[in-house]
Amino acid sequence: MLRHLSSIFFILLALTASMPLGAVEYKSHITVAQDGSGDYTTLTEAMEGIRAFMDYTVTVDIKNGVYREKLVIPSWLRNVEFIGESRDSTVITFNDHANINKMGTFRTYTVKVEGCDLTFRNLTIENNAEQLGQAVALHTEGDRLAFINCRFLGNQDTIFTGGKNSRLYFADCYIEGTTDFIFGPATALFEDCTIYSKRDSYITAASTPRDVEVGYVFNRCHIKGAPGVKNVYLGRPWRPYAFTMFVDCEIDGHVTPAGWDNWRNPENEKTARYGEYGSVGAGAAAEGRVGWAIKPDAGAARRYTDPAYIYKMTDNWNPNK
Repeated sequence: MLRHLSSIFFILLALTASMPLGAVEYKSHITVAQDGSGDYTTLTEAMEGIRAFMDYTVTVDIKNGVYREKLVIPSWLRNVEFIGESRDSTVITFNDHANINKMGTFRTYTVKVEGCDLTFRNLTIENNAEQLGQAVALHTEGDRLAFINCRFLGNQDTIFTGGKNSRLYFADCYIEGTTDFIFGPATALFEDCTIYSKRDSYITAASTPRDVEVGYVFNRCHIKGAPGVKNVYLGRPWRPYAFTMFVDCEIDGHVTPAGWDNWRNPENEKTARYGEYGSVGAGAAAEGRVGWAIKPDAGAARRYTDPAYIYKMTDNWNPNK
């Protein structure tokens, strides 16, 4: 009996010795502060303090500061809220672009979101690379992602919305860029956002799959341009069945009367699903729009702004909460 107890003791001792010192203590509330007053000084470190696949909500408070990090939020994290202290002063930034060591577009992200059921509030995500190629600020792959009162700063390819059937929600956000600065296959609703073009080019480049009914919807957004910008297109199809719809948006005079471009391929005009309803402003000249754009009636337009419809919700996700 004594020999048996001794064996158990040495096994427990060995297991204890193999545990890393300072093992992670998981919390439901984490603070990130560069001055050391929180639980972590970087966001990358904070990812290790969130338990994988938990069924409770974790809040990550991010204090003001410029966090120069290339951040990955991994697929095993969910039910997390990232809340900045203030939108303009809580900044996550990096400066990779596609022509650095031939890394290509999809490795240039500042923040890559692979997890699901995540919310981001009151912060800025930036790619401040020189204009030498594609440079993604936000790259998403997860489903049920919400971005509330955030800024997205960049040039070409600022936001990539990846993942077929992924659902994204942007509310009261500021998004700027030069070329195709909102692009990808996901379904995304943008409400009450400011979309700011920094030069003559294209705002969206959706790649909506053929069997996905809704891609991008901009509802009650303000479409603006920098001084001197005067020839911007609402979108061009990165893939043939691109879907982009503007509903009740204020469109400034920098948007070209044609509105939409076929990406040098007339065949795209037969398949791309582009349209608008209720546009106002100097750039909302409906009579000048391309003939192949959709002209939805009031009923269809309202349907496109209903999250339950565009997200095909069979779960309880509420992006407006």
